[in-house]
Amino acid sequence: MSALTVSHDPEQGWDDLVRFWEEMEWPEGSKVEIIEGIVTVSPAPASRHNLIAARIQRRLYAVLPEDLEIFQTQAIAVPSRLGMFIPDLLVAPVRECAESDSHISGALAELVVEVTSQSNARHDRVSKPAAYATAAIPLYLLVDRWAPGGPTVTLYGEPKGDVYRVLSAVKFGDPIKLPEPFGLTLDTGEFPVD
Repeated sequence: MSALTVSHDPEQGWDDLVRFWEEMEWPEGSKVEIIEGIVTVSPAPASRHNLIAARIQRRLYAVLPEDLEIFQTQAIAVPSRLGMFIPDLLVAPVRECAESDSHISGALAELVVEVTSQSNARHDRVSKPAAYATAAIPLYLLVDRWAPGGPTVTLYGEPKGDVYRVLSAVKFGDPIKLPEPFGLTLDTGEFPVD
């Protein structure tokens, strides 16, 4: 099943768009994001998708500082890119997330992880990294199960404007190292291949 986009009045401002996102009754289990000003409703991810996120999360817990937490459904806002995103995994300060009602500023994130789905991989490859870089999120890990040359894992960092630098890129099966504050090497051989 593919993502559904919900059109809105282009004259609406960011606050109206967020209010629509917060107040609308969306299908249960769906992932609802605002990507480049367009509300996008995606079905729940497949089991392999969730398994990859769970394996990364398990490894992160072993090295995570006490003031940070891993979130699976926490929305992050990047108003300058008309974006409200729900990364597959988000590492952010516990205190700021505990004080949030529906979302936090993207600038608070330390790491975002996206695992591509076949129907909306373009968002994870193009729109989201531009927004995450704009928010100055230090690290973006893209697990691209549907990359044209086969499954890959790419770590982006050193954001400048709306662009990241590629810090490391590997094929599934090769290790990838996350720098401090994580200091962790992920074994991508643990990731299921479709």
